[in-house]
Order: sequence, then structure tokens, then C-alpha cells
Amino acid sequence: AAKAAAREAAPGSTARSQLEAVSAAIKLVVNSAYGYLGAVGLTRFADVHAANEITRRGRELLSFMCRELAERQVQLLEADTDGVYFAVPEAFGEDDERRVVAEVAALLPPLVDLQFEGRYRAMLSHEPKNYALAPYEGKGELVLRGVAFRSSRSEPFGEEFLRQAIPRLLAGDLPGVRAAYVSTLRALRKRQFSTFDVCSRVRLTKTPEQYLGTRGQRQELPYEAMLANGRDHWSSGERAYVYRRSQGRAGLWVEQSETGAATDADAHDAARSALRADPRDYDVEHYARQLQTSFASRLARGLEPEDYEAIVADPDRPSLFQRPLAASRPILSVLQDPRA
Repeated sequence: AAKAAAREAAPGSTARSQLEAVSAAIKLVVNSAYGYLGAVGLTRFADVHAANEITRRGRELLSFMCRELAERQVQLLEADTDGVYFAVPEAFGEDDERRVVAEVAALLPPLVDLQFEGRYRAMLSHEPKNYALAPYEGKGELVLRGVAFRSSRSEPFGEEFLRQAIPRLLAGDLPGVRAAYVSTLRALRKRQFSTFDVCSRVRLTKTPEQYLGTRGQRQELPYEAMLANGRDHWSSGERAYVYRRSQGRAGLWVEQSETGAATDADAHDAARSALRADPRDYDVEHYARQLQTSFASRLARGLEPEDYEAIVADPDRPSLFQRPLAASRPILSVLQDPRA
């Protein structure tokens, strides 16, 4: 009820904020109650059989919804926990989409409420809870969800590539995806990206003593970056921007305030404004590989294998048998065995 009332309240209003907070609080309490049921040996409310029954019933309901949706001419894209994304035939309009949801909702048990949350022009489902949604014209910006597309640990150059490539992929413009990949790769090789653009923001979970105790068996980039920068003291939980320098060395990006004192950056924009010389001494080929294996690979679900290989082919090593992309299109994969 709070969630429905929040949608009816004016955007940005105090009433809407309060109702959204109430809805979030209720959800937190319900999720916590389930967590207590499954915490065998840790809480006096634990009941693993009840917890298993909840998940069994959830899977049963979700599978039922997927089957009923599939029988109504839609193609399932992703189903996870309590939601389903699906594609509709080209002839469908919003009224048809709402009709399908209403028909399935009418088949569900009392107190199980199926709602029409929204509609998008296209979707890239990388893995459960990691997806991109392209809105209809004039209906907002590209929506990115999940750590595969938005993460504080991701290098900014890779996220910028995804912001360029995903809209082109979802628009069916594979030559445009290729152009975004080539321009990013060449910018790396020419060191046009700043050092910060190749940094990963990491959390240091080991104290100096703990790391030095295992350093002989395994060296880890974040801690090597601290040591190489003269930092032999740090706190567990501290965050740092690190990168791989040429010849495999570890680098540390230290944000400087106007007084020259080091500060902890909480946002990429703050680090970009750092007042210090930019060494740009990063390992170019390492980040070229990262571009392909950590970022371009997230587009693979929407591409034929041959098209994906053509998109990530090295432009500086041309092939006589390069696959043309002008006639290629993204692919649609249908969910065959939906489970929570």
C-alpha cells in the first residue's frame, strides 16, 4: 500500500519520500525475518524448514508466472526472485503489455500482487540482477543495474566504453559498437586516458602486518601499490585508488588537496580534479586486455560469437577475413528454464 501510494504522490514531494521510506522499512523487516529463519544456530528464531518452504513457494510462484507469461506471446528475458522481464511482439502496445500482466496477476493467490513496473525499448541481460535498459525516446536515460555495469571497483575508462557501446548495441548499431571499442583501445595505446581513468578503487582488508606475513607466498596489487608509494602504515578498511604501471609494477593514485595533503576520494569526480601531475605510466597492454575481457565481454550475451569476435578484433592487426558488421544484428536469447 505504501509503495502504491508513493507512486501516486508528486515526484520530489515530502509525502512521496515518506511513503517510499515506509515501503523500504517494511521490506527490510520482512527480509530480516526471513534471514533469521535461515540463520540456524545463530538465532532463537531459526527454522530452516520454514526458510526452505519460503524459497520453494517463491520458486513455484515465479515458475508459474513465467509459464503463464510465455503462453501469452511474450518472450522471457530474465526472471529473478520476484520479477520478470520479457519482450513482446512488435505489434504490441502498452495496453497489450498491461493486459498480459493483468491476466497473469488475476491467476495468482490472494496477497500476491503482480504489478506492471515499466516498459523499455530494449534490454541487455548480462546475468541475473545485472542488466541495461534502453528507454523509449524522451523517457529518460540508459539504466544500468548491477556490479557488472556500475561498480566503484571498475576502471572509469571501461565504464565510459560501456556507456558508449550499450546504447548502440541496443539500437542494433553493431558498427557503432565496434567504433566505440576501437576508439577506446586506441586512446589507451596513445595514453589519452588519465592515470585516474585506469584506476580501480579498492578496500584494504588486511593490515600491514597481515599482508607482510603472506607477501612471500602471494603479492597483491593494492598492497604493493601502498608499499611502492612509501606507505607502510594503513588501516584495515581504508580505500585506495590503484593501477598497474608498466612492467607489472603497482601504482597508487593519491588525490591531493590544495594544501597538498592526501585525502580519501569518495567519488570519481573528486579524484579527477586532483591537483597533481599525471604520470600516465600505466601498462597499456594490460588495460587493453581489460577492455576486452572485463568490459566488452559484458556485451557478448547480445551478440553472435562471430560478431563479438569482429567487434573486439585488434584494429592494428587487420585480418584478410574481417567479418563485416553492417548487416549484423543483436540476438535475442529466450529463457528456457526459469528458476528463482
